[in-house]
Amino acid sequence: MILGNDNSKPSIEYPCNWKYKIIGDNLEEMLKAIDDLLIDKFEYYITPSNISKKGNYYSLNLIVRVDSEDERVLIYNSLSENISIKYVL
Repeated sequence: MILGNDNSKPSIEYPCNWKYKIIGDNLEEMLKAIDDLLIDKFEYYITPSNISKKGNYYSLNLIVRVDSEDERVLIYNSLSENISIKYVL
């Protein structure tokens, strides 16, 4: 966790848009996993980010409207636990 100058946790004002970087090796499965998790529960949008040099990995920017830290962490954990997603940043 990144701390402020006084070693305190940064202040995040909710609701806010939170950006996740999603990395995986199957673009369609990643998109399906995101939709399955978020489609009826959160306002979100996805933009392409990068493709690895050999085309084996894809990254997406996922921006989600969250109302609390609990929601933000829940989304992160749910994405991280999905087998179609290799990394969440």
